[in-house]
Amino acid sequence: MKKGINIYSFEKGTAIIDCMKLAKAAGFDGIELSLDEAGEINLNSSLQEISALKRKAEEIGMELISINSGLYWTYSFTSSRPEQREKAFEIGKKQIEVAAWLGMDTVAIIPGTVGVDFIPDFEVVPYDIAYDYALDAFSRLAVVAQQYGIHIGLKNVWNKFLLSPLEFRDFIDKVNSDYVGAYFDVGNVVASGYPEHWISILNRRIRKVHFKDYRRQANGLPGFVDLLAGDVNYPVVMEHLRGIGYDGYVTAEIAPYAHYSEQVIYNTSKSMDAILAK
Repeated sequence: MKKGINIYSFEKGTAIIDCMKLAKAAGFDGIELSLDEAGEINLNSSLQEISALKRKAEEIGMELISINSGLYWTYSFTSSRPEQREKAFEIGKKQIEVAAWLGMDTVAIIPGTVGVDFIPDFEVVPYDIAYDYALDAFSRLAVVAQQYGIHIGLKNVWNKFLLSPLEFRDFIDKVNSDYVGAYFDVGNVVASGYPEHWISILNRRIRKVHFKDYRRQANGLPGFVDLLAGDVNYPVVMEHLRGIGYDGYVTAEIAPYAHYSEQVIYNTSKSMDAILAK
């Protein structure tokens, strides 16, 4: 397996080229980027701009793993408002396009929300309606993904939606496309379940993997901690990943430190070395 780091792990505002250089120095093989409304990779980014970024990555010797986006917390595929759902779809199309320009093979997409506790006044959508909206959206977005040869990795997050590995698996199977699978986040399931169960059940549907750690006793967002500081049983996780034949990227998504922010990159790299060595 290869070792990756997510752009969210770096101090906010750090230039992508500087993030890549730091990731390289810390021993990472690749970096995962993000599509935002503003910034170096945004909804209006051109092929020329993105190609320049790709060349910089090649010069540094840093692989570009996949592209994430936090925009789906604002524009949801399951919103009750049609214009919001359409905006989410257009963001997905742009994400796929940018991934193709960057030479990636996967995008990480939040499949929608039923409700979100950590965002004040977030809309609550009836579960069955959210399910239908999401199924329709990804059945259509799968066609775009196939055209570009890019895989959609649906990410399990705290969205009160697709809550079990069985339901997540069955949703992917209903979309019924070789270009739609799971971007499995190990730490995000610890509050309510066990990562190893998800890995075995999702199995071949897993396109990419995020590494996080979570301490159940802390409860809520403060429960997310550095790798190996939480309750994820990483020896068992690795056993199950190898058991399904997964040999792709495992990408850390760890919050930056308030001070000496570069240190989290080095600490995470060392922890991942220990995890991958077992």
